[in-house]
Amino acid sequence: MTKSIFSFLLFFSFIVFVNAQPQKKETKNPEISVLKEITITGKVLDKETNEPLEYATIAFFSKEENKIVTGGITDANGAFNLTIKPGIYDITIEYIAFKTQTIPNKNLTKNEDIGVFLLEIDTESLDEVEIIAERTTVEIKLDKKIYNIGKDLTTAGGTVSDALNNVPSVSVDVEGAISLRGNENVRILINGKPSAMAGFGDTNVLSQLPAEAIERVEVITSPSARYDAEGTAGILNIILRQKETLGFNGSLNLTLGNPDNAGLSANLNYRTEKFNLFSNLGFRYFSSPRNSFSDTEYFNATEEDFNRIREDQEVERLNRNYNASLGMEYFLSKKTSLSGTLFYRYGQDRDKSLNNSDRFNDGDIVEKTLRTERQHEDGNNYQVALNYITKFNDSGHELTADIQFEKGYEEQLTFIDENYIVTNKTNPDPFQMENVIEIEDEKESLFQIDYVLPIGENTRFEAGYRGNFENSVSNYTLEQEDLNDGSFFINDTITNIFDYTENVNAFYTQYGTKFGEFSFLLGLRLENTQLKGKIDSRLTDEEIQEAFGFSIDTDFNRNYLGLFPTVNLIYNLGKDDDTEESITLGYNRRINRPRGWFINAFPSRSSRTNVFQGNPNINPAFASAFDLGYLKRWEKLTFTTSVYYQHETESFEFIQENTGQQTSDGIDIIRRIPVNLSTRKRTGGEFGILYNPEKWLRLNTSFNIFQFENDGEFNGIDYSAKNTSWFARFSSKLTLPSNIDWQTNMFYRGASENAQSKNKGIFSIDLAVSKEIFDNNATISLNVRDLLNSRKRISTTTTDTYESYGEFQWRERQINLSFMYRFNQQKKRNGRRNGNQGGGDDDFDFGG
Repeated sequence: MTKSIFSFLLFFSFIVFVNAQPQKKETKNPEISVLKEITITGKVLDKETNEPLEYATIAFFSKEENKIVTGGITDANGAFNLTIKPGIYDITIEYIAFKTQTIPNKNLTKNEDIGVFLLEIDTESLDEVEIIAERTTVEIKLDKKIYNIGKDLTTAGGTVSDALNNVPSVSVDVEGAISLRGNENVRILINGKPSAMAGFGDTNVLSQLPAEAIERVEVITSPSARYDAEGTAGILNIILRQKETLGFNGSLNLTLGNPDNAGLSANLNYRTEKFNLFSNLGFRYFSSPRNSFSDTEYFNATEEDFNRIREDQEVERLNRNYNASLGMEYFLSKKTSLSGTLFYRYGQDRDKSLNNSDRFNDGDIVEKTLRTERQHEDGNNYQVALNYITKFNDSGHELTADIQFEKGYEEQLTFIDENYIVTNKTNPDPFQMENVIEIEDEKESLFQIDYVLPIGENTRFEAGYRGNFENSVSNYTLEQEDLNDGSFFINDTITNIFDYTENVNAFYTQYGTKFGEFSFLLGLRLENTQLKGKIDSRLTDEEIQEAFGFSIDTDFNRNYLGLFPTVNLIYNLGKDDDTEESITLGYNRRINRPRGWFINAFPSRSSRTNVFQGNPNINPAFASAFDLGYLKRWEKLTFTTSVYYQHETESFEFIQENTGQQTSDGIDIIRRIPVNLSTRKRTGGEFGILYNPEKWLRLNTSFNIFQFENDGEFNGIDYSAKNTSWFARFSSKLTLPSNIDWQTNMFYRGASENAQSKNKGIFSIDLAVSKEIFDNNATISLNVRDLLNSRKRISTTTTDTYESYGEFQWRERQINLSFMYRFNQQKKRNGRRNGNQGGGDDDFDFGG
């Protein structure tokens, strides 16, 4: 706590120091300053139609105070009425997609009607905004690729996870796990920072946020020193929508679907010259049934044991989610602003699971049971954030500071009851009923400051600090039935409280320059990681070691100090009106820190026979990564490709092994545990093509192939393995007559394997159709995700004691009907001026 307070005081003092520097004083006009206030009126009209423009913005920039002193918006008649002090002003009149009018050096000394302003549509600006809003574009930067999420019909009514699954290089598996280039150790940021919106690292929360909230996704495979060193695969930075347009605007979205899916969300924004209010509100009610099947054969079973167990599980899931964010950006001056945002999410889940188990001996079913689980889960997260930015000039010299606090709470109650349906036993003992109570309390705070200093026209220096302080307390209680009297007692061997803290302090600096067609960005980040944990259990340390089979530290405090260099280079081979070509090269060092549930040694049970157990002895993994990329853009086609290599030490692997223990009815208990298993080498390549052969047709495809090579052993068993896998996606969007769009997305993930398991390939298709209605103010769309109902994980796991075949489907085929209504947005005015909104080379915008 002392370190947190010290960091905050250092952080706050630096802001005060910068802003306390003396400013140049302006000489005021003594005659004007003593005069009373005056009233200024006027009107703003559309020059083409002579119709009033409601929500046009009027701003008065005072020459003597050197800032905007007042402003306002027009009413439904296009009129404005403002009160100001007499003086000399620059007056600006703005309206989205119209050319701005400016009246310089207007001397106002009395009440005055300054007339009617006729604004012309800015066709060039309007077309640019519309193109970016409608279609996915890619932008190449020194350290990242930026994908602006366009009008993706297949994610209408969907979630952030659905949208990410359509981003090149990214894939989301059947359980919602997000991977980048086949590597699941990817860092998820929201607006450049860790966030409660990303669920404190639990990516399942992303499946509860609406896809419409995303403006763009930054795929950062070679992060610069400004970013966290966390995430050996890289970073996905999700930028949420925040309207920059003046006036009041927004959208409403309604979704209905099958299986049950009902959602309502709103995006509302109000902006003037002095402040910007923005909000996102959403509610979603959905049923998401899942199913699984497993068939396990035991090699060394005795005559008394079951030598084969087959399980078939059906789960009904009913979820209600509420999320709301509200923010305000206040412009202290033309170059300084202060922003505050508040985010809140509440979730309520009600699940029911039926697990039918068939148990065999010598090919005959000798026992059948039905296991029923009812799970109630309630949780909420909130986040408060403040951002300060001051721009010392217009060349990029700026200081930004952020403070962020987050808190999350989750309570999960599981009621378990299992009964015999068929058994060959005489008077078998009944199964114990069980109650599992899991309570998790999470807190996180962040302090960050960044300073950017341009040096000349093409050189930039940056430096900054980030402190990230996380704490989670997990309280796990297992109550079991006493078969003698029906009461419940606490199982001491499982019940525990785990208090886990992760503190990261980081300083960074980087230097970038451009000369000719060559640019580079060099950076160095120093991070100190403190991992601290305490396990509170009724067992002694000796009893814990005996129960878990290995020595663990129940009260640990570890520190890791590391340097993380980054190098990013780009060379522009040529650029003209129709083509662009460049090469990029990146190197960075990364860290993979274990999450709290990786470390807690007390097992959590998915069933009586399968447990997950953390490993307090696990250490962070470190990786060095190289990336070589190439871009070529023609008038209608864009081609990107890259090859990459990564070397990781102390790599995490999940090992399944027989615990040597059995349930009361003689079934072996299998545990899954993370270990620092191996040194891992990862090599791969990818390419992407964006092609617009006609204005009415847009095609997008990408392919990624990668190879993993692990070298390591655990408990005397060699788990070295080598595997090659790949995934590919294809998307086409067709504009039909009557302003109808049709979109098809296809995805295939190739077969893969690790030290113990082999996974079959997965193929899926999404379809969608949409039409603009209500004079292009609204869109109605119908989509089907996983048309063939084929997104299932099929795997076979083999160890020295058993072989298990499994099928798992996290979510079944989904059909959604969505309606979106927009008000005071560009699309309304664009529909009036441009009947055809087809593609072309303007669909793609590349930056250097």
